[in-house]
Amino acid sequence: MHNAYEHKRARVLDPIERVTEVIFGLLMAMTFTGTLSVATASREEERTMMIAALGCNLAWGLADAVMYLLRTLIERSRNRMLLDTLRTGADPATGRALIAEVLPSRLAAAVGTEGLEMLRRRLLDQQAIVLPPRLGWDDFKGALGVFLLVVCATFPLVVPFIALDQAALAIRLSNGIGVAVLFIAGWVLARYAGAKPWQGGVAMAVTGGLLIVAIIALGG
Repeated sequence: MHNAYEHKRARVLDPIERVTEVIFGLLMAMTFTGTLSVATASREEERTMMIAALGCNLAWGLADAVMYLLRTLIERSRNRMLLDTLRTGADPATGRALIAEVLPSRLAAAVGTEGLEMLRRRLLDQQAIVLPPRLGWDDFKGALGVFLLVVCATFPLVVPFIALDQAALAIRLSNGIGVAVLFIAGWVLARYAGAKPWQGGVAMAVTGGLLIVAIIALGG
């Protein structure tokens, strides 16, 4: 039961998922703030932009949370199907092939036939290693976390428009905050991956900026 609990919690605490959700929400919000003109933006345009940005991220946060639950359920059902197949008479060679399919290709090649056979036997021996193919409270907490990450990514960008009366300064500050958060996200991902953090930060900031320009140009 302890292993099962740790497996569920890992989905919620995955740093890659957390950072990418923040990046996604940030990019969505920046496509709205990026459409404002420094020279001509009015308070009414700012208000409309803030409402649109928040509404868009609310909608996408909800959609992303639902997809998180769906992905979790599909993965869990597939794992149960794999274990059921192994236990209902699959020969050792077929069992090893099934396990190799769910492992990263390099990992499957590294462990070799002996490693795959050891995994097959352990899966057969441990009756409670796979979670039931249904959603639990931790899964819904994870979905809520996904929703909040996407939505909350909007607020750093709109704070300057709330706190400042000068539209030009608010736009520049908002864009600066967006680039800074993208840099931090790239730094975190690169550090997690074992790469050079500053290179990851610069790459994410540049890539994010190009994506925002492309999304705005395509009418997003």
